[in-house]
Amino acid sequence: MKVVIEGIELHLAHPDELNVSWVGQDEPMRQLMAAWMVISERDVPMNPRLLGKPGVGKTTMAYAAGRRLGREVYIYQATVDTRPEDLLITPVIEGASRLKYVASPLVTAMIRGGVAILDEGNRMSEKSWASLAPLLDNRRYVESIVAGVKIKAHPDFRLVTTMNDDSSTFDLPEYIHSRLQPQILIDFPEREEELAILRENLPFSPADILDYVTDFLQQAHASDESYTVRDGVNIARYALKLKHETGQPDRLLLQAAVRAVLGDEALRYSMRR
Repeated sequence: MKVVIEGIELHLAHPDELNVSWVGQDEPMRQLMAAWMVISERDVPMNPRLLGKPGVGKTTMAYAAGRRLGREVYIYQATVDTRPEDLLITPVIEGASRLKYVASPLVTAMIRGGVAILDEGNRMSEKSWASLAPLLDNRRYVESIVAGVKIKAHPDFRLVTTMNDDSSTFDLPEYIHSRLQPQILIDFPEREEELAILRENLPFSPADILDYVTDFLQQAHASDESYTVRDGVNIARYALKLKHETGQPDRLLLQAAVRAVLGDEALRYSMRR
C-alpha cells in the first residue's frame, strides 16, 4: 500500500491479523471503549494506557477492542532502542541510491483510521516520546523530519499504549504522562475467568489439566507471585506435548512443565493441589 502526502510517497505497513479474543474482565474493556468514544463534534478520543504485569493480556485486550470497533489494528513493539524515526517514517535505500520512505505501523494507522497499539511503551526513552507529543493532544499530528512531512491523524484513528508494571522500564516524562490518560489497570483474573482464558487458548486440552493449572495460578496469585495466565498456557501446552511424547501420568508431566517454564521455586504451588 502506498499514499502520497505533501508530494512524498509513503509505503504503508500491513495490519496485524491475530486469532485472539478477550475473555473475562469486562470492566477494563468498558473503560477502554469509553476512552476512545467521541461524544461531540468538538470532542477528541483519549489515549489510554493499559497497566499490568507482563502476561496478563494487555495487548490481547487492546487488539480485541480495536476489532470490536471494526478497525484495522497495528501493533508497534517499543524497546529501549526505539528511535523517533522508527515511530514515524524510516528512509530505506532502494535501487541506485534512491530513497523509499516507509511508514511505521503507528503512522499507517493514523493515515488509514485504524487502531495503533504501542506495546510496552514505557520501555521507550523520552526522546522517542517527544516525537509523539503533538499526536497525543488536540493537535493529533506527527511531523517527520526525515521525510519533511506533517501527517494528521484520521478522525477514526485510535491509540492505546500498554505498559508493564515492573522495574525494567523508563519513568514517563510528566508532559507525556498527562497525555496518556486514563490509566486502566488489568489485574490477575478470578478463577473462573482464568480457567476460561486457558480453555480459549487450549481448546484441545483435557479439563483436568486446565483445572490443575488454574489452581496453580490462583495459589501463586494469593502469594503475590508474578506468574500470569501466559505462564499457565505455556505450562499446560508443554505438559500436553510431554504426554504425547512419553505417556507419563499427568501429575508428573505437569510438575515437569512447571519446573521447565518457571523453575524449581514454582513447584511449591504445584505440590499443594
